Order: sequence, then structure tokens, then C-alpha cells
Amino acid sequence: MTTIKIGGVPEHFNLPWHLLIEGESFLKKNIKLEWKDYPGGTGAMCEALRKQEIDMAIILVEGIIKDIIAGNPSKIVQTYIQTPLIWGVHVGANSKYESISDLENKKAAISRYGSGSHLMSFINAKNQGWDTSKLNFEVVKNLDGAIEALTNGTADYFMWEHFTTKPIVDNGIFRRVADCPTPWPCFVIAVREDILKFNNKEIKTILNIINATTIDFKKTPSIDKTLSHRYNQQLEDIQKWLQLTEWGQSMIEKETLNAIQEQLYNLNIIDKKAAYEDLIFKV
Repeated sequence: MTTIKIGGVPEHFNLPWHLLIEGESFLKKNIKLEWKDYPGGTGAMCEALRKQEIDMAIILVEGIIKDIIAGNPSKIVQTYIQTPLIWGVHVGANSKYESISDLENKKAAISRYGSGSHLMSFINAKNQGWDTSKLNFEVVKNLDGAIEALTNGTADYFMWEHFTTKPIVDNGIFRRVADCPTPWPCFVIAVREDILKFNNKEIKTILNIINATTIDFKKTPSIDKTLSHRYNQQLEDIQKWLQLTEWGQSMIEKETLNAIQEQLYNLNIIDKKAAYEDLIFKV
């Protein structure tokens, strides 16, 4: 029996993994897949990969690209979510800010530096025509930290996945002033290089299992109700999210990775660009 530790955000995107683990699909192939939730998101998972606390991660592509270039000994092995992530731009319920334009030069709450919430602040600023050198940040670790920061006024706005934060909007804690979709597929699967070297067969088996599930995941009977119940989401929100979301089962394309790097480089998020072969590994 081989133990493989995997990390991901505690969000609806990752339900296929949980159903497979609960159904012992990996155990039947002599793999004990241990899941760990990372409410802190991509930045926390990059750190966990570096510290060898996890072997693989379901992680935002822009974040893992940045961290691989910065020395994270991991590789992208395939796309997990093929469609963009829709980031909501949120303010506190009692905030004086009413529109996205009000937030220029204001303080963004981020889970940590190098996280999706950090990197997308630059993408959003670029989209709005703001001077990205004037962005300033408050590190809040996770969604609970963002609620506290926006409520107390220690930060002015917070970017996080639209549907994950919608219950907080519905409950009158946040207001959403805009959406900012990523200009690329959002989640990829990344694996540490040493695991790819010594457990390549197991990683290939894991990918085969997850891909066989995600390719028809949306056709699973009553999957909208299951998602709604398990993630405390309104059924109509989950149904809308399912319409917008496509899982991926193949390697991210070279042109896509190069385009992402170009954007990150132009925003001074990375100081150099890597060759495609240095970012990916074909299992």
C-alpha cells in the first residue's frame, strides 16, 4: 500500500476527489490517498509542497507557475478545471465603496503573498487600468480572516471565488461589487518532483481514476443536490456553477502556459519566464 498525500481547497470543485476516497476507489488500486483541506488556498499549498507536507495539490495555475519559477520542486501534470475561475470582488456590507472604481489604491485583503487572491489583485487592477505599483495588501490567511478584516476595516476589498463567497454575500456580511474571471483555465494538478520520480506509477493510476470520474461528473444523478448539501450552497447557485464549469483531463497547452507567464511577467509578478518543459511533467 502506497500513501499519497494530496491538498486542495475545501470547495465544490474538489467533490470528485472526496467521493472517490469515500468509495475506496484508490484503495482498490493499493493507494491510500490522504486528503488535506487548505482554506488558505494556493499560497498555503505551495508552502506545503515545498515542506513535503503533501505530495500533490489541486492548485491555481498562476500560483504554482510563480512558485515553480521561484524554486518549488514540483511540476504540473495536467489541467483539473478547464474553465476560468470567477473571482468575486467583495467589500464589507457596511463599506462606503459601491463600485469597482471606488477601490483604486485601496487595500486588498489577501490570504498570503503568492496566493490566488494576491495575484488576481494584479489582474483585476490591470483590467481596470489602475497603477499596479500602488496596490497594497493586508494578509488575512483565509476566508474567515477576510470577513474579520472587511468588517473591521483593516482591509477594503477581498477577491475570492464567486460561488464560495455567495453565502457570505447572501447573509449580508459581504457585498460583491464586481466579478473578475481568470483569463485562463484555473485549477491544475501539481506533484512534487521526487514523487514523480519514485511513485510515477501511482500518480498515473490516481490521474486515470480522477479523469474517468470527472469526464462525466456533471451527469452524476442528483449531483447538484449533493453539491448544494455538502457545501451549504443554494441549489440554483450550484446549478449555475455547474453550467459554467468544465473539468479537464489533459495536459495544459504550451500556448496557454506561455500566455499566463507573459501576463505574470508584464505585471512584475515573476521576474523571468520558464520553458514549458520546466513547468510540466507528462506522467
